[in-house]
Amino acid sequence: MNPFFSQLGQSVYDLWKAKDFRPALFPEIAKTCLQKFAPSKRVDLDDLISNFLLDDRQPYQTSSGFGQPELIVYENTRFYIQILFWLDGTTDIHQHGFSGAFHVLAGSSIHSSFNFTQITPVTSHFQLGDLKLKETQLLETGTTVMIHSGPSCIHSLFHLETPSVTVVIRTHSDPGSDPQFTYLPPHVGLDPVNNDALTTRRKQLLDVLEAAGNEDYGPIVVKMLKELDFERGFFILQNCVSTLRNLGCWEKAWAVFLRKHGPMALPVLPTLEEIIRRDGIAALRASVEDVEHRFFLALLLNVGNREDILKIISSRFEGSPLATISRWGEELLRITESGTWLVDALFPSEIGNDETRHQGVFLAAMNHFICGQKPSPELRRLSKTDLESLGQSLHDSSWRNLLPEKRSSSSKK
Repeated sequence: MNPFFSQLGQSVYDLWKAKDFRPALFPEIAKTCLQKFAPSKRVDLDDLISNFLLDDRQPYQTSSGFGQPELIVYENTRFYIQILFWLDGTTDIHQHGFSGAFHVLAGSSIHSSFNFTQITPVTSHFQLGDLKLKETQLLETGTTVMIHSGPSCIHSLFHLETPSVTVVIRTHSDPGSDPQFTYLPPHVGLDPVNNDALTTRRKQLLDVLEAAGNEDYGPIVVKMLKELDFERGFFILQNCVSTLRNLGCWEKAWAVFLRKHGPMALPVLPTLEEIIRRDGIAALRASVEDVEHRFFLALLLNVGNREDILKIISSRFEGSPLATISRWGEELLRITESGTWLVDALFPSEIGNDETRHQGVFLAAMNHFICGQKPSPELRRLSKTDLESLGQSLHDSSWRNLLPEKRSSSSKK
């Protein structure tokens, strides 16, 4: 057992015991001890890994799938300390059934906190509502954040380095805080532990039909949506939306779901669109190696407004953040068989056929709409309709988070 974490754990225990183990006080006590002991300054990560691999005298390890991996370095009947390694960038937007605090031991993360309001329970494991971003922070190594159980602490972490490592002091569980909902912005909350085995098998079977190119895929999904309840219907749509669009069956499938469930179905469409957006950005980020580009794509994926994005860029890079964004946009522009792409914005097909000009025009549009530059000669040669199409393409993509408020609010989806 690591002596540093034994000392840290004993300190937490003694302070909490002096307060009669009152649950509401635990997050502050955990935060205070993490700040006092400062693991990021006192723990050698290589030594920690070596000790864990070579010394059998370790606390009991849970079978939790949280972390990549999770190491238990201290435990007692009331709380424990875990080290979480993160190889993937993101965690889902979620709440917790436990309380405590976490400390960034290595790496850095984008931390976003949310409110979920106007809640309409569909089942005890599935909710509709409005998920709103409260705050976004860049957590550098050494930062400590409290964790409160329940819906008062809905958050997500996007880890920027590989691996990123956090130290978590946490209770085993807090009564009354379950289920630990996961949130799909902007309108769905669900219990990820509630596993409907029949729906899982149906999704897997549909994946078989898709892989086989079976022509019955679209029609059978439409038939399913006519019969399924709201919750199961949502999960089938979530699984199938991209394939249905590729097959030209999406409009019919959505019309069936909307007709069956009425106004309650309306929040589902923007949620599915956001899932597609996030999956696309995450896939693009996985395909690029440049550290700055990966950082920028993480911002587009996780930070919901222009002011916070510019602030975070300024904290890491010298010079004008808008000039930095302009450079990144130029470097990320790419041409594929489907057209000219600026991250996930597609050059409008209705603007001319001279593909050799598309790159320069698209970059000029980005600099105009995002960075506030005056229209370039390329843009001035366009019609008003074509210029609006370029602005709409940016608005319909992840660039919308960077559009000034006036442009963003006035554009129609």
